Amino acid sequence: MDIEQLLRSTRTVLLIDWPDREVPDTLARSGYRVVSHDGPSSDDYNAYEIEQGEVVIRPLGRPPHHAELVYSHRPIEELPEIVEEAVAVGAAAVWIQSGLDAEGGTDRRGCWLSAEVSDRARMVVEAAGLAFVEAPYIVDAVRAIR
Repeated sequence: MDIEQLLRSTRTVLLIDWPDREVPDTLARSGYRVVSHDGPSSDDYNAYEIEQGEVVIRPLGRPPHHAELVYSHRPIEELPEIVEEAVAVGAAAVWIQSGLDAEGGTDRRGCWLSAEVSDRARMVVEAAGLAFVEAPYIVDAVRAIR
């Protein structure tokens, strides 16, 4: 997967959790339409938008009609449901972030997965016809091309 090409062709990103506000804020400030699924309910969706130079959160109450990219910072066990949501919004790719460093410790910017977990996640995503991305940290990738 060419990450730069993916990010340049993306207009809307659906976030399913994130390590901190840096993710939605950076994406919104970089010109993406950002929608987050913020809770277990089917209507827990919010838009992150720029108003007068500040990121504001606006309740949407529904998923976006379309998103090219789904980003997830959730446990791998939830990946099948995340992929279902990605397919439902017509996404081309699922970008997962583990939040782990190479030693398996917590790192909000971490993208490490064991080879076994990475292979299993890739199979789930690609079986749905979607591209799989697990690194780098999405904020670093966005800043590198903007």
